[in-house]
Amino acid sequence: MIQIKSFYRIAFVVLLIAAFQACTGDFEKINRKPYEVTGEEMERDGYNIGASLIGLQNLVIPTQENLHQFVEALLGGEFGGYIAAIQPWGEGCFATYNPPINWNRVLFNDVITGVYPYYDQLRAITDDPVALALAQLYRVAAMHRVTDAYGPIPYSKVGASENSDALATAYDSQEDVYKNMLADLNEVIRVLTENRYADASYYAKFDNVYSGVIERWAKLANSLKLRIAIRMAYAAPALAKTTAEEAVGHPIGVIVDNADNAFLQVVKNPWDLQVNDWNDARANADIVSYMNGYQDPRREKYFTLSTFSGGGYVGMRGGVIATAKDPLLPCSKPIVSGPTEPMLWMNAAEVAFLKAEGAWRGWNMGGSTAEALYNEGITLSFGQYGLAGANDYLNNATSIPAAYTYPLGNAAYNFGPNSGITIKWDNAATDEQKLERIITQKWIAIFPLGNEAWAEFRRTGYPKFATVVTNSSNGTVAAGAFIRRLVFPDTEYQRNAANVAEAVRLLGGPDSQGTKLWWDKKN
Repeated sequence: MIQIKSFYRIAFVVLLIAAFQACTGDFEKINRKPYEVTGEEMERDGYNIGASLIGLQNLVIPTQENLHQFVEALLGGEFGGYIAAIQPWGEGCFATYNPPINWNRVLFNDVITGVYPYYDQLRAITDDPVALALAQLYRVAAMHRVTDAYGPIPYSKVGASENSDALATAYDSQEDVYKNMLADLNEVIRVLTENRYADASYYAKFDNVYSGVIERWAKLANSLKLRIAIRMAYAAPALAKTTAEEAVGHPIGVIVDNADNAFLQVVKNPWDLQVNDWNDARANADIVSYMNGYQDPRREKYFTLSTFSGGGYVGMRGGVIATAKDPLLPCSKPIVSGPTEPMLWMNAAEVAFLKAEGAWRGWNMGGSTAEALYNEGITLSFGQYGLAGANDYLNNATSIPAAYTYPLGNAAYNFGPNSGITIKWDNAATDEQKLERIITQKWIAIFPLGNEAWAEFRRTGYPKFATVVTNSSNGTVAAGAFIRRLVFPDTEYQRNAANVAEAVRLLGGPDSQGTKLWWDKKN
């Protein structure tokens, strides 16, 4: 049973989350306290609308530091090959496929119970079509990350019936979640397109991404639709093709320029705390291996140089059980310029690579070829960071990912190059080699979106990662294999037993970390 409060009489001003002494704190203790304000005060400048919209924006990629660390660094960052934790957690962590129960429930419980009070509040207090469309877009953007971790989730039935303070919610299959998200996005795109010239100054007060410019939100909605279409490519190829072609062919279209990249403006970037203050996060050996081998100029924008005696860029291999933090501090760490550095949601490079895959599949991606779109993705990524040399990089036909040497000397943690894939597009290559190129370069370009990287790795098998050093899954993830999903939270079994039992049936396999999701159909 997901505990969802209905705050229809009082708007949320901010989402207050209890501070935790350690990162393994129990997220059941999160408090959400509405301020006492009068109705007249709430109406002033649309404050009631703005509080809900800003609250939803802050949950798409969570901005609260502890929630963010669980969801983005310890979960998505590790599984997506971007980030490695150096805290001495022991065997009980995501990196070893053995998360404690209070880690495993965070993405499910806290994102869902965070999203719906804001979402329901907004629907209760306004009939502004643009505000409602934006809220729907934020809901889809947040919930597609939840379903891609667990599979079936409550989606279409949330809010269908109410019982005082609590909602016993049935799940949708992941296929139905995806179809419902697409229907919601189509309505969002329709409304935003009809209101594309709405007064930006009004909506800017509630918008920390695009400052109220509705046409840019329509581009993001189409781009998210394209991302979802590509995710379905192996599970529902006909629907995926139609959906992708609709998104790219829409009159407003998708994001094609770095000026329209979706970044959330923040006053406290949680990456800054984790990397610069807490010193918990370091670069993962997987991405460093690829970028070192390619001599990728973006390394200097992504990571610091190591302070080990040999210098260079040095990552931490996933699944290594650290016995102490200090010896690993010299590893390269992600570069975060400070607490106000904006947080990436989606960039033009990703969209170009999505279109490249669509073209590779034979879909109409605006008339461009897979090769042209692949090269465009690389060029856009370099441009995002103000770097020259994209043409030299994309014409490199010889460099491959580098071997990895564990910096503290344990040779058992070393690995050779996991792939022989080069950078330059090759029309004579096999189809799989072409796909590997597209996904590998997309993976580099969308850093640090770890949950998206993890989803694409599961869907395609690319980029090729090193296996985790310590697999403590108790056999739910086979030796040498990779985690496919998170299990449903223990709280669901305790409070929503009948519905979670049906969710396991919809999953089509045991509720384990090794069961594939609906879209994970590639042989």
